[in-house]
Amino acid sequence: MQHEQVNEKAVALSVKGVKMTARMLAKAMQAFLKKMREPTHKKGEQSLGSLRKSGASLADIEISGDNIGTFKKTARIYKIDFALRRDDSTYPPNWIVFFKAKDDKALQSAFNEYSKITLKHKAKKPSMLSKLRDLREIAKTPLPPAKNRNRGGIDL
Repeated sequence: MQHEQVNEKAVALSVKGVKMTARMLAKAMQAFLKKMREPTHKKGEQSLGSLRKSGASLADIEISGDNIGTFKKTARIYKIDFALRRDDSTYPPNWIVFFKAKDDKALQSAFNEYSKITLKHKAKKPSMLSKLRDLREIAKTPLPPAKNRNRGGIDL
């Protein structure tokens, strides 16, 4: 039984070299194992060409470029393979997100979370002008008189 399992897992490894040493064989095997562990295709953000090479049909959505970093973060959480293209024909420029059509449901949930984050971020953050107005009002109020910290000592 064990002999059959060994035969099923046999691998041919060829190395060019002048003299085969144990160190050279170990390096070759490490390189082979590293190559076997690498994924066959890219994940997450990638170029449009590599996204097309994957063979799946592509779909696209246009978004504004205000918080493109937030979108990248949520897409990474949902493990969406996507490519970004900047559309300079409009002002401010928009971004076109290309993704695999099979990732449609994952992308929809990622967009829902992305929109929640952006709305929460905008609602939470007050404008700079309102902050400046508040600081002006604080600056206009007179300061309370300073207390005498001498405590019984001689005032000069």
